[in-house]
Amino acid sequence: MPRTRVLVVEDSLTVRKRLVEVLSADSDLEVVADVADGKAGIERCQALRPDVVTLDMMLPVMTGLAATEYIMAYCPTPILIVSASTNRGELFRTYEALAAGAVDVLDKPLGQEIDDAWERQLVAAVKLVAKIKVITHPRARLAAVRSSSAVAFPPKSESAHGELRCIAIGASTGGPAALAQILAALPQSFPLPILLVLHIGTAFASALADWLDGQSRIRVRHAVDGEPLPSRGSGVVLMAPPDRHLVIRSGKLCLTNDPERHSCRPSVDVLFESLALELGSGAAACLLTGMGRDGAQGLLAVRRAGGATIAQDEESSVVFGMPGEAVRLSAAIQILPLDKVAPALTVLARR
Repeated sequence: MPRTRVLVVEDSLTVRKRLVEVLSADSDLEVVADVADGKAGIERCQALRPDVVTLDMMLPVMTGLAATEYIMAYCPTPILIVSASTNRGELFRTYEALAAGAVDVLDKPLGQEIDDAWERQLVAAVKLVAKIKVITHPRARLAAVRSSSAVAFPPKSESAHGELRCIAIGASTGGPAALAQILAALPQSFPLPILLVLHIGTAFASALADWLDGQSRIRVRHAVDGEPLPSRGSGVVLMAPPDRHLVIRSGKLCLTNDPERHSCRPSVDVLFESLALELGSGAAACLLTGMGRDGAQGLLAVRRAGGATIAQDEESSVVFGMPGEAVRLSAAIQILPLDKVAPALTVLARR
Protein backbone atom coordinates (compact mmCIF):
# COMPACT_ATOMS: atom_id res chain seq x y z
CA MET A 1 0.00 0.00 0.00
CA PRO A 2 1.52 3.38 -0.98
CA ARG A 3 2.45 5.73 1.82
CA THR A 4 0.65 9.04 2.37
CA ARG A 5 2.83 11.83 0.97
CA VAL A 6 3.12 14.90 3.21
CA LEU A 7 4.40 18.42 2.51
CA VAL A 8 5.41 20.36 5.65
CA VAL A 9 5.27 24.18 5.53
CA GLU A 10 6.63 25.79 8.71
CA ASP A 11 8.98 28.74 9.19
CA SER A 12 10.36 27.71 12.59
CA LEU A 13 13.31 25.39 11.99
CA THR A 14 12.84 23.74 15.39
CA VAL A 15 9.14 23.04 14.87
CA ARG A 16 9.67 22.01 11.25
CA LYS A 17 12.31 19.45 12.24
CA ARG A 18 10.02 18.05 14.89
CA LEU A 19 7.10 17.75 12.46
CA VAL A 20 9.30 15.99 9.91
CA GLU A 21 10.75 13.67 12.56
CA VAL A 22 7.37 12.66 13.94
CA LEU A 23 5.74 12.14 10.53
CA SER A 24 8.73 10.27 9.06
CA ALA A 25 8.72 7.85 12.00
CA ASP A 26 5.33 6.49 10.91
CA SER A 27 5.61 3.75 8.31
CA ASP A 28 2.42 4.90 6.57
CA LEU A 29 3.68 8.45 5.97
CA GLU A 30 6.37 9.95 3.73
CA VAL A 31 7.50 13.58 4.03
CA VAL A 32 8.18 14.56 0.41
CA ALA A 33 9.43 18.07 1.23
CA ASP A 34 9.63 20.64 4.02
CA VAL A 35 9.81 24.39 3.35
CA ALA A 36 9.88 27.60 5.38
CA ASP A 37 7.54 30.02 3.59
CA GLY A 38 4.15 30.13 1.91
CA LYS A 39 5.43 30.80 -1.61
CA ALA A 40 7.78 27.81 -1.48
CA GLY A 41 4.91 25.76 -0.09
CA ILE A 42 2.77 26.59 -3.11
CA GLU A 43 5.61 25.77 -5.51
CA ARG A 44 6.32 22.41 -3.84
CA CYS A 45 2.60 21.60 -3.72
CA GLN A 46 2.24 22.23 -7.45
CA ALA A 47 5.40 20.30 -8.34
CA LEU A 48 5.03 17.30 -6.01
CA ARG A 49 1.25 16.98 -5.64
CA PRO A 50 1.35 15.65 -2.06
CA ASP A 51 -1.61 13.88 -0.46
CA VAL A 52 -1.74 16.37 2.41
CA VAL A 53 -0.09 19.65 3.48
CA THR A 54 0.64 20.71 7.06
CA LEU A 55 0.63 24.49 7.07
CA ASP A 56 1.48 27.21 9.59
CA MET A 57 -0.45 30.48 9.45
CA MET A 58 2.37 32.92 10.24
CA LEU A 59 4.82 32.52 7.35
CA PRO A 60 7.26 34.84 5.56
CA VAL A 61 6.94 35.84 1.88
CA MET A 62 3.35 34.61 1.70
CA THR A 63 1.10 33.95 4.70
CA GLY A 64 -0.55 30.64 5.45
CA LEU A 65 -3.94 32.15 4.62
CA ALA A 66 -2.76 33.36 1.21
CA ALA A 67 -1.12 30.00 0.55
CA THR A 68 -4.34 28.19 1.48
CA GLU A 69 -6.39 30.34 -0.89
CA TYR A 70 -3.96 29.74 -3.76
CA ILE A 71 -3.59 26.00 -3.18
CA MET A 72 -7.34 25.45 -2.95
CA ALA A 73 -7.93 27.50 -6.09
CA TYR A 74 -5.22 26.04 -8.33
CA CYS A 75 -4.07 22.68 -6.93
CA PRO A 76 -6.68 21.53 -4.38
CA THR A 77 -4.96 19.51 -1.64
CA PRO A 78 -6.15 18.58 1.86
CA ILE A 79 -4.60 21.07 4.30
CA LEU A 80 -4.07 20.56 8.03
CA ILE A 81 -3.31 23.85 9.75
CA VAL A 82 -0.66 23.39 12.45
CA SER A 83 -0.41 26.73 14.14
CA ALA A 84 -0.15 28.56 17.45
CA SER A 85 -3.52 29.72 18.74
CA THR A 86 -2.90 32.25 21.51
CA ASN A 87 -3.06 35.40 19.37
CA ARG A 88 -6.53 36.68 18.42
CA GLY A 89 -5.36 37.87 15.00
CA GLU A 90 -3.85 34.49 14.23
CA LEU A 91 -7.05 32.77 15.34
CA PHE A 92 -9.01 34.91 12.88
CA ARG A 93 -6.58 34.00 10.12
CA THR A 94 -7.05 30.35 11.00
CA TYR A 95 -10.84 30.68 10.68
CA GLU A 96 -10.38 32.44 7.35
CA ALA A 97 -8.17 29.59 6.13
CA LEU A 98 -10.82 27.07 7.16
CA ALA A 99 -13.36 29.14 5.24
CA ALA A 100 -11.00 29.06 2.26
CA GLY A 101 -10.92 25.27 2.19
CA ALA A 102 -8.43 24.03 4.80
CA VAL A 103 -9.82 20.89 6.40
CA ASP A 104 -8.81 20.94 10.07
CA VAL A 105 -6.58 22.57 12.69
CA LEU A 106 -4.05 21.32 15.23
CA ASP A 107 -2.26 23.38 17.85
CA LYS A 108 1.53 23.57 17.68
CA PRO A 109 3.49 21.69 20.33
CA LEU A 110 4.57 23.83 23.28
CA GLY A 111 7.70 21.83 23.95
CA GLN A 112 6.43 20.96 27.43
CA GLU A 113 4.55 17.77 26.55
CA ILE A 114 5.36 14.94 28.95
CA ASP A 115 4.32 12.06 26.72
CA ASP A 116 3.78 11.35 23.03
CA ALA A 117 0.12 12.41 22.99
CA TRP A 118 0.74 15.36 20.67
CA GLU A 119 2.78 13.22 18.27
CA ARG A 120 0.01 10.64 18.09
CA GLN A 121 -2.54 13.39 17.55
CA LEU A 122 -0.49 14.86 14.70
CA VAL A 123 -0.09 11.53 12.91
CA ALA A 124 -3.79 10.70 13.31
CA ALA A 125 -4.85 14.14 12.06
CA VAL A 126 -2.59 13.95 8.99
CA LYS A 127 -3.90 10.50 8.07
CA LEU A 128 -7.50 11.61 8.55
CA VAL A 129 -7.19 14.85 6.57
CA ALA A 130 -5.40 13.06 3.73
CA LYS A 131 -8.46 10.87 3.16
CA ILE A 132 -10.80 13.81 2.58
CA LYS A 133 -11.59 14.65 -1.02
CA VAL A 134 -11.29 18.39 -1.52
CA ILE A 135 -12.54 20.46 -4.41
CA THR A 136 -11.41 23.60 -6.18
CA HIS A 137 -12.24 26.46 -3.84
CA PRO A 138 -11.53 29.81 -5.55
CA ARG A 139 -11.65 32.58 -3.02
CA ALA A 140 -10.13 35.97 -2.53
CA ARG A 141 -12.34 36.65 0.46
CA LEU A 142 -15.29 34.76 1.90
CA ALA A 143 -18.28 35.65 -0.28
CA ALA A 144 -21.75 35.69 1.21
CA VAL A 145 -24.30 33.59 -0.58
CA ARG A 146 -27.33 35.60 -1.58
CA SER A 147 -29.78 32.96 -2.68
CA SER A 148 -33.18 34.30 -3.65
CA SER A 149 -34.69 30.92 -4.48
CA ALA A 150 -37.42 29.82 -2.13
CA VAL A 151 -37.09 26.43 -0.48
CA ALA A 152 -40.41 24.86 0.39
CA PHE A 153 -40.48 22.56 3.41
CA PRO A 154 -42.37 19.32 2.79
CA PRO A 155 -46.02 19.66 3.79
CA LYS A 156 -45.79 16.79 6.28
CA SER A 157 -47.79 16.89 9.46
CA GLU A 158 -44.63 16.53 11.56
CA SER A 159 -43.37 19.93 10.34
CA ALA A 160 -46.63 21.77 9.82
CA HIS A 161 -47.97 22.50 13.28
CA GLY A 162 -46.82 24.61 16.18
CA GLU A 163 -45.08 27.95 16.07
CA LEU A 164 -41.35 27.51 15.71
CA ARG A 165 -39.47 28.88 18.72
CA CYS A 166 -35.86 27.97 18.10
CA ILE A 167 -33.43 26.53 15.55
CA ALA A 168 -30.36 24.49 16.50
CA ILE A 169 -27.37 23.85 14.24
CA GLY A 170 -24.55 21.35 14.73
CA ALA A 171 -21.33 20.95 12.75
CA SER A 172 -17.81 19.57 12.95
CA THR A 173 -15.11 19.17 10.28
CA GLY A 174 -15.76 21.79 7.60
CA GLY A 175 -18.14 23.56 9.95
CA PRO A 176 -16.59 27.04 10.21
CA ALA A 177 -16.86 27.63 6.46
CA ALA A 178 -20.36 26.13 6.26
CA LEU A 179 -21.63 28.20 9.18
CA ALA A 180 -20.09 31.40 7.85
CA GLN A 181 -21.85 30.83 4.52
CA ILE A 182 -25.22 30.11 6.15
CA LEU A 183 -25.09 33.03 8.58
CA ALA A 184 -24.01 35.45 5.87
CA ALA A 185 -27.07 34.45 3.84
CA LEU A 186 -29.64 34.93 6.62
CA PRO A 187 -31.47 38.28 6.63
CA GLN A 188 -30.84 40.78 9.40
CA SER A 189 -34.53 40.48 10.27
CA PHE A 190 -34.26 36.72 10.92
CA PRO A 191 -36.75 36.32 13.79
CA LEU A 192 -35.64 33.19 15.67
CA PRO A 193 -32.82 32.43 18.09
CA ILE A 194 -30.28 29.94 16.73
CA LEU A 195 -28.38 27.65 19.10
CA LEU A 196 -25.05 26.45 17.79
CA VAL A 197 -22.63 23.65 18.58
CA LEU A 198 -19.40 23.35 16.61
CA HIS A 199 -16.62 20.86 17.20
CA ILE A 200 -13.22 22.55 17.07
CA GLY A 201 -10.12 22.18 19.21
CA THR A 202 -10.48 24.04 22.51
CA ALA A 203 -7.35 26.08 21.80
CA PHE A 204 -8.95 27.42 18.60
CA ALA A 205 -12.48 27.96 19.93
CA SER A 206 -12.12 31.09 22.05
CA ALA A 207 -12.56 33.70 19.32
CA LEU A 208 -14.75 31.74 16.91
CA ALA A 209 -18.02 33.37 17.99
CA ASP A 210 -16.46 36.81 17.40
CA TRP A 211 -15.25 35.76 13.94
CA LEU A 212 -18.66 34.37 12.98
CA ASP A 213 -20.24 37.58 14.26
CA GLY A 214 -18.18 39.42 11.67
CA GLN A 215 -19.50 37.16 8.89
CA SER A 216 -23.15 37.49 9.90
CA ARG A 217 -25.86 40.16 9.84
CA ILE A 218 -27.25 38.51 12.99
CA ARG A 219 -25.48 38.92 16.33
CA VAL A 220 -23.32 35.90 17.27
CA ARG A 221 -22.08 35.38 20.82
CA HIS A 222 -21.49 32.68 23.40
CA ALA A 223 -24.49 31.50 25.39
CA VAL A 224 -24.60 32.49 29.06
CA ASP A 225 -25.53 29.93 31.68
CA GLY A 226 -29.05 30.54 33.00
CA GLU A 227 -30.16 33.13 30.44
CA PRO A 228 -33.73 32.72 29.10
CA LEU A 229 -34.21 31.31 25.64
CA PRO A 230 -34.68 34.47 23.54
CA SER A 231 -38.22 35.08 22.37
CA ARG A 232 -39.40 35.19 18.78
CA GLY A 233 -38.26 38.41 17.17
CA SER A 234 -34.89 38.22 18.93
CA GLY A 235 -32.73 37.00 16.07
CA VAL A 236 -29.43 35.99 17.66
CA VAL A 237 -26.97 33.11 17.40
CA LEU A 238 -25.95 31.64 20.75
CA MET A 239 -22.94 29.35 20.60
CA ALA A 240 -21.82 26.73 23.09
CA PRO A 241 -18.57 27.89 24.74
CA PRO A 242 -15.48 25.67 24.60
CA ASP A 243 -15.77 22.43 26.60
CA ARG A 244 -19.35 23.05 27.80
CA HIS A 245 -22.54 21.30 26.71
CA LEU A 246 -25.40 23.65 25.74
CA VAL A 247 -28.96 22.55 26.62
CA ILE A 248 -32.43 24.02 27.16
CA ARG A 249 -34.10 23.37 30.51
CA SER A 250 -37.34 24.99 31.69
CA GLY A 251 -37.05 27.76 29.13
CA LYS A 252 -33.47 28.62 30.04
CA LEU A 253 -30.10 27.93 28.44
CA CYS A 254 -27.81 25.85 30.60
CA LEU A 255 -24.09 25.16 30.22
CA THR A 256 -22.98 21.87 31.76
CA ASN A 257 -19.85 19.87 32.43
CA ASP A 258 -21.64 16.57 31.92
CA PRO A 259 -19.56 13.73 30.41
CA GLU A 260 -18.55 13.90 26.77
CA ARG A 261 -20.82 12.34 24.15
CA HIS A 262 -19.03 10.72 21.20
CA SER A 263 -15.81 12.11 22.74
CA CYS A 264 -17.29 15.61 22.29
CA ARG A 265 -18.11 18.44 24.68
CA PRO A 266 -20.04 20.37 23.54
CA SER A 267 -22.06 17.66 21.84
CA VAL A 268 -24.64 18.19 19.11
CA ASP A 269 -26.68 15.22 20.33
CA VAL A 270 -26.92 16.72 23.81
CA LEU A 271 -28.26 20.00 22.42
CA PHE A 272 -30.67 18.44 19.92
CA GLU A 273 -32.11 15.99 22.48
CA SER A 274 -32.77 18.78 24.98
CA LEU A 275 -34.51 20.73 22.19
CA ALA A 276 -36.76 17.78 21.36
CA LEU A 277 -37.67 17.29 25.01
CA GLU A 278 -38.24 20.97 25.81
CA LEU A 279 -39.82 22.34 22.61
CA GLY A 280 -41.15 19.37 20.63
CA SER A 281 -42.71 20.60 17.39
CA GLY A 282 -41.55 24.11 18.22
CA ALA A 283 -37.96 23.14 17.41
CA ALA A 284 -35.99 22.81 14.19
CA ALA A 285 -32.56 21.26 13.89
CA CYS A 286 -29.93 21.28 11.16
CA LEU A 287 -26.92 18.93 11.00
CA LEU A 288 -23.98 20.01 8.85
CA THR A 289 -20.70 18.55 7.64
CA GLY A 290 -18.61 16.67 10.17
CA MET A 291 -16.63 13.58 11.09
CA GLY A 292 -18.26 10.88 13.20
CA ARG A 293 -21.90 10.51 14.18
CA ASP A 294 -22.59 13.16 16.82
CA GLY A 295 -25.95 14.81 16.16
CA ALA A 296 -27.61 12.02 14.20
CA GLN A 297 -29.56 10.52 17.11
CA GLY A 298 -30.41 14.01 18.33
CA LEU A 299 -31.74 14.98 14.92
CA LEU A 300 -33.89 11.85 14.98
CA ALA A 301 -35.20 12.83 18.42
CA VAL A 302 -36.24 16.25 17.08
CA ARG A 303 -38.03 14.65 14.13
CA ARG A 304 -39.83 12.15 16.37
CA ALA A 305 -40.93 15.06 18.60
CA GLY A 306 -42.56 16.73 15.58
CA GLY A 307 -39.82 19.24 14.83
CA ALA A 308 -38.39 20.14 11.44
CA THR A 309 -35.04 18.58 10.53
CA ILE A 310 -32.41 19.27 7.86
CA ALA A 311 -29.17 17.48 6.95
CA GLN A 312 -26.50 18.80 4.60
CA ASP A 313 -26.10 16.68 1.47
CA GLU A 314 -23.03 14.60 0.66
CA GLU A 315 -21.86 16.59 -2.35
CA SER A 316 -21.53 19.87 -0.44
CA SER A 317 -20.16 18.35 2.80
CA VAL A 318 -16.45 18.36 3.51
CA VAL A 319 -17.10 15.16 5.47
CA PHE A 320 -20.47 13.38 5.20
CA GLY A 321 -20.05 11.46 8.46
CA MET A 322 -22.49 13.24 10.77
CA PRO A 323 -25.17 14.19 8.23
CA GLY A 324 -24.68 10.84 6.50
CA GLU A 325 -25.47 8.98 9.72
CA ALA A 326 -28.57 11.13 10.16
CA VAL A 327 -29.69 10.28 6.62
CA ARG A 328 -29.13 6.59 7.33
CA LEU A 329 -31.40 6.87 10.38
CA SER A 330 -34.08 8.73 8.35
CA ALA A 331 -33.68 11.60 10.80
CA ALA A 332 -33.72 14.35 8.17
CA ILE A 333 -36.94 15.57 6.58
CA GLN A 334 -34.85 17.54 4.09
CA ILE A 335 -31.39 16.79 2.68
CA LEU A 336 -30.05 20.00 1.18
CA PRO A 337 -26.91 21.39 -0.45
CA LEU A 338 -25.22 24.00 1.66
CA ASP A 339 -26.42 26.97 -0.40
CA LYS A 340 -30.06 25.94 0.16
CA VAL A 341 -29.83 25.68 3.95
CA ALA A 342 -30.19 29.40 4.72
CA PRO A 343 -33.26 29.80 2.46
CA ALA A 344 -34.81 26.73 4.09
CA LEU A 345 -34.19 28.12 7.59
CA THR A 346 -35.70 31.44 6.52
CA VAL A 347 -38.84 29.66 5.29
CA LEU A 348 -39.08 27.74 8.57
CA ALA A 349 -38.61 30.89 10.63
CA ARG A 350 -41.69 32.45 9.03
CA ARG A 351 -43.84 29.56 10.21
